[in-house]
Amino acid sequence: PPASQNNEQGSTLRDLLTTTAGKLRLGSTDAGIAFAPVYSTGTASGKSGRTMPNLLDDIIASVVENKIPPNRAPKINVKSETKSEIKDEPKDDKNCIQDDCSKRYSDIQYSWICDKHVLWLRDHKNSNNWKLFKECWKQGRPVLVSGMHKKMNFSLWKAESISLDFGNQQADILNCKDSIISNTNVKEFWDGFEDVSKRQKVKNGETALLKLKDWPSGEDFKAMMPARYEDLLKSLPLPEYCSPEGKLNLASHLPGFFVRPDLGPRLCSAYGVAATKDHDIGTTNLHIEVSDVVNILVYVGIAKGNGVLSKSGVLKKLEEEDLDDLLRKRLKDSSELPGALWHIYAGKDADKIREFLQKIAKEQGLEVLPEHDPIRDQSWYVNKKLRQRLFEEYGVKTCTVIQFLGDAIILPAGALHQV
Repeated sequence: PPASQNNEQGSTLRDLLTTTAGKLRLGSTDAGIAFAPVYSTGTASGKSGRTMPNLLDDIIASVVENKIPPNRAPKINVKSETKSEIKDEPKDDKNCIQDDCSKRYSDIQYSWICDKHVLWLRDHKNSNNWKLFKECWKQGRPVLVSGMHKKMNFSLWKAESISLDFGNQQADILNCKDSIISNTNVKEFWDGFEDVSKRQKVKNGETALLKLKDWPSGEDFKAMMPARYEDLLKSLPLPEYCSPEGKLNLASHLPGFFVRPDLGPRLCSAYGVAATKDHDIGTTNLHIEVSDVVNILVYVGIAKGNGVLSKSGVLKKLEEEDLDDLLRKRLKDSSELPGALWHIYAGKDADKIREFLQKIAKEQGLEVLPEHDPIRDQSWYVNKKLRQRLFEEYGVKTCTVIQFLGDAIILPAGALHQV
């Protein structure tokens, strides 16, 4: 309609901006709107010590004014609306969801690990897994799905197979101890993957702990490794959520003009710490991903050579961790092959962890700049001693998960983790 017929609402954004401030009485909390305008508390321009209302708040207030009559308070019952819209909403209490699930999902093989913080789906073939996953995902909890390697072509993922097919490629290789990156022939990395004698040595003669960082990734993965790409996609857990075309995968529904994060897939390959003297370092430092992540352990190499811990030595080292009883039981199962140790934290603990790491940095005499973020910079691997202090001083408990061959770990965006 013409502006003259719609002066109260404003027919254009320009009208809205020019009419809103006039409609709100400066300093008044009775401007005939559902929510009082918010004022800036900057330099005072009047006796009340308030400046003109924030422009965005004005716009919101004007919109609300036109939607809700001034003589009637808004009646919104979030709880009852949620119940009417979404059936079977899980209760907030952590124990309630477990008790409820045991009755409703009796046809699914699952367990709770890490003090009931992580859901373990034990049968990857069960087509109903996604229903229980959904309940857990609403709570923002990590999920473990085991046995994914049984669906894959194992020969494609052997170290020698990848080296044979792509050994002539160049890629960035990270030295995990000192964070030095070098562009090197991929074959050198794979030659030392299971033969410690062929690994690079650092200045003091120690064996380097190397990582082939995100090589290849995204479109490069699909172009370079089409057979492996297809093998991975057909083997993804919970395809309703994890497949690029999954009906419950939000990314598959985003319009094309959205700038998306790199959703992969990415191949992450690293030497284990079993051949290093320092077991307090990791191949992936503490960090946060901006999107949900599924990480599948497709291959575990058994390193041979001087100084390497034996299998029993590796198991003993893992048993020293603060492990769930079910994970300890898996360690004793000869058919299971452990390959990676994860420490996971809830996103709500990020600020506490950030503060703790800055405190430790100062204790160690390191410079802590105002703009420095130890999590964003991925500059820390939180060792066992520090994990204990984090719990004692900040009440933040570590969720420790061992990833066995074929395990898929699914993490919600914002969850902190190191490997």
